[in-house]
Amino acid sequence: MRVLLTEGSSTSARQAITALALAGHEVAYCDPARICLGRFSRLVVRRYRCPPLGTDPEGFRHFLHETLSRERFDVLLPIHEQGYLVARLADELRPRVAFAVPAFESYERVLTKLGFRGLLTELGLQQPPTHLLDDPRSLAQHAAYPFVVKAALGTASRSTWLIRCEADRDRAAAELAHVATPGEPILVQAWVSAPLEQAQAVFQEGRLVGFHATRRLVEGAGGGAALKEGVHRPNVASDLAKIGSHLSWHGALSVDYFTDDRGERPLYIDGNPRLVEPMAASLAGLNLADLLVRVSAGHSIAHGRMGRPGVRTRLALQVLLGAALRGARRRNLVASLLQFVGRPGPFAQAREELTPVRLDPLSVLPVVGAALMLLARPACAGAMVRQGWGAHLLTPEAMRHIRDLA
Repeated sequence: MRVLLTEGSSTSARQAITALALAGHEVAYCDPARICLGRFSRLVVRRYRCPPLGTDPEGFRHFLHETLSRERFDVLLPIHEQGYLVARLADELRPRVAFAVPAFESYERVLTKLGFRGLLTELGLQQPPTHLLDDPRSLAQHAAYPFVVKAALGTASRSTWLIRCEADRDRAAAELAHVATPGEPILVQAWVSAPLEQAQAVFQEGRLVGFHATRRLVEGAGGGAALKEGVHRPNVASDLAKIGSHLSWHGALSVDYFTDDRGERPLYIDGNPRLVEPMAASLAGLNLADLLVRVSAGHSIAHGRMGRPGVRTRLALQVLLGAALRGARRRNLVASLLQFVGRPGPFAQAREELTPVRLDPLSVLPVVGAALMLLARPACAGAMVRQGWGAHLLTPEAMRHIRDLA
């Protein structure tokens, strides 16, 4: 099928390009940036420049209408926060293209930190101790370090702060004054020292049809996983099935959670109404991106499937950025690079998610560029991470505009 991704900048979009091409689909994407991760792929058949969702949601809306009216696509796949707009405009877009998103109200409950907290409470699913503050200035009275502060909206580690000391707390309060939505409470959550896992799933009309879970073994940039391993988590699948049934979910859904060593007591901390880096599941035998396309096209999925546990995957870009952010010197960065070419180490036997060099040689260029920049100046890692929080993502102002669309 001909598939249009709603952006090409994120690691999730880049991995979806690979997964969809492996399934035999023709992949195109739109993005406000001329140069992005998706640009470095021979698997993409067409690229479109589009208005930025974050500052011009109305322009992005018109772009979708014009492009889908002018050219034929079988499936529109909202690979990141553009799904918020697609869910809002579902009735007017559906005559032009197939897609799988839940009702707008359900989408918003999972997307926002506040809505997800309420959903977990409603369904009796466990989460770390959490309370709400009406005013960011109230953080000055909170000193139970460490703890986590979250604005109502924030993905890719945006608008989330780990507070270890008074200086962290004061910096978070100052930044919240600029990003928090006026009148909307912020969340203060107890820190949990436990393994972090992520699960992602695909639903068809409220029924779970695909599921894969991974454990983070090595932390990368922004809390992401540089090295992960597939795990068997039927209890988490059951919890996700409960969420999907409750919300009549249609499409993709992912959750992050802390758990014990055996994975038996998950504490859910975040939800995303989308796929998140789907190549780990593909390499474990379950192509969730392809499954999402088939659900979008209306194909009936008879049985639910799970990815194989035990498969280790890595992201070279996350490895380098994570090491640099933790203060690694140049020789340590070189050692990390050598592990990707067969040297012993934790990453040596893992399969690469983001840069499938043999299939798509161009995919390695962003990693090579990042490696050269980090070797020249390791301190630039923070700025490189922030560049990923680009104009293709939602902002509180864009959310308000989309909610008010007629």
